Amino acid sequence: MRSKDKISYFYDGDVGSVYFGPNHPMKPHRLCMTHHLVLSYELHKKMEIYRPHKAYPVELAQFHSADYVEFLHRITPDTQHLFGNELAKYNLGEDCPVFENLFEFCQIYAGGTIDAARRLNNQLCDIAINWAGGLHHAKKCEASGFCYINDLVLGILELLKYHPRVLYIDIDVHHGDGVEEAFYFTDRVMTVSFHKYGDMFFPGTGDLKEIGEREGKYYAINVPLKDGIDDGSFTRLFKTIIAKVVETYIPGAIVLQCGADSLAGDRLGCFNLSIDGACLLRGLIGHSECVRFVKKFNLPLLVTGGGGYTKENVARCWTVETGVLLDTELPNEIPENEYIKYFAPECSLKIPNGNIENLNSKSYLATIKMQVLESLRCIQHAPGVQMQEVPPDFYIPDFDEDEQNPDERVDQHTQDKQIQRDDEYYEGDNDNDQNMDDV
Repeated sequence: MRSKDKISYFYDGDVGSVYFGPNHPMKPHRLCMTHHLVLSYELHKKMEIYRPHKAYPVELAQFHSADYVEFLHRITPDTQHLFGNELAKYNLGEDCPVFENLFEFCQIYAGGTIDAARRLNNQLCDIAINWAGGLHHAKKCEASGFCYINDLVLGILELLKYHPRVLYIDIDVHHGDGVEEAFYFTDRVMTVSFHKYGDMFFPGTGDLKEIGEREGKYYAINVPLKDGIDDGSFTRLFKTIIAKVVETYIPGAIVLQCGADSLAGDRLGCFNLSIDGACLLRGLIGHSECVRFVKKFNLPLLVTGGGGYTKENVARCWTVETGVLLDTELPNEIPENEYIKYFAPECSLKIPNGNIENLNSKSYLATIKMQVLESLRCIQHAPGVQMQEVPPDFYIPDFDEDEQNPDERVDQHTQDKQIQRDDEYYEGDNDNDQNMDDV
């Protein structure tokens, strides 16, 4: 066992101020609620808190097509009527609307995941958390499922500079299709997604038979579940599969997407998972038990958010899981904080149990487990890879200083580092505080 984990936590208050629209289920405000709950439990005192840099367009284009990144950079609610054909081409519309500060929102959440990966690569922390990240549906050339930039793919690409193999685990109720698709043909990333699967359920992919192709054959693992799965069934299946995956694949780092829409009572979900189920003889069960289990492998770990549409439960979940990563058990009674009214009247961390009928029979789950373990037997044990020279971390775009407005020459990232926001961290200086440029 390594000594106490060093944890880096990324947050920018601006990420929670964007607004997808009045009837849209995605509410980035849940990130402010999460952060204030983390502060109210004083978890910030046990971590290093960083504001992420805003990812440069050229960094986003490490995965996304340059024309798509440029489109996101240019479009605004006031100008979208000029982009008729391109809106359809890049799949912006009802699910993925154009809103104020869309591109900056993408830059912040993607910058957080990229920075998290870089701190892990440079061994400046053991675990890195970016609850604003985890937008797993975005594709190379288009938005999808409320996701515009796939920060997870960008973070994994960073980790691959230092690690021959990276394991991606997804416990969102929706299939992690964008990440799977990005690495479908390689054995350097194994993707494992636990999700609801059905013809009428977004995104409609994630069948057990989707296992990867060419060099990536057997390196995509899908665990398609039916409505109503409960804590015990989910965590038993999760532990069995993930333990075998780690033993077989021997990853150098793990990325864990903790979508909270797999919780009971989610507006868009259909599972019965609690945040942290009752203590049984076999141990704790629930969404956060998956986080606890992955942490035990003592590998560099990048943890992100994802889906989650009952926002007070999202905040509860990710706060509890921050505690899990810090080995800190939280009292059930929520301390006073700016958003306490959202947690009324109980003001507790626990959420009601789900009452959706569990359609996952024991025989169905046994069949899935058997087929996944069979696939794992087919892979080359810990595939080798020819490592290349490590590319530089920061891709700073070239610009002509003479053409810049003199008032804008200090880039936003530099200005941000000089500002301490009221709603972020802040009881004294962090002992180990470093500018992200030092990473």
